[in-house]
Amino acid sequence: MLKSEREMARRRFRRQKNRNLLAEPGIHDCIIVLDHLKPTYNIGKIFRSAEAFGAREIHLVGIDFFDPAPGMGAFKHVPARFHRDFYPCYTGLADRGYTLFTLEPGTGTPVTEAELPEKSAFVFGHEEYGISFEPDLFPRVQRLTIPQFGKSQSLNVSVAASIILYEYVRQHA
Repeated sequence: MLKSEREMARRRFRRQKNRNLLAEPGIHDCIIVLDHLKPTYNIGKIFRSAEAFGAREIHLVGIDFFDPAPGMGAFKHVPARFHRDFYPCYTGLADRGYTLFTLEPGTGTPVTEAELPEKSAFVFGHEEYGISFEPDLFPRVQRLTIPQFGKSQSLNVSVAASIILYEYVRQHA
């Protein structure tokens, strides 16, 4: 992201962040957790999918700002919760009774075979580096994978979030 584009994204974010304070939780009791994602296109697109599928809220870990433009206004409608690191996000969600799931290619239960609890929180890591924590240190975190049949075994994070939200809604709607 060029410096001028980054500054424009920051301005859009500041303008829309105040509107986000009025956002109502979605109709489904699932939560998306974005762990240190890049502040470019994916976060806005994930807000757009979360709004479309009725996700309760989105937690942003280690993310100071992002460009809301790709979300087509969805940032105004899905409550955002900001955390400096993963631990307070984890404890807050665990205290509320959520089961947390990480998504890692080829690791864990295929989402198509998993029974997703009503209170599910799905953690998506950085586009290049993955999640910022060791899941084995957090007992309420389980691993899921999206079955893939191609050679690359990699999906864009916003596409993966949409697939998971669809599967959650399919199981609970």
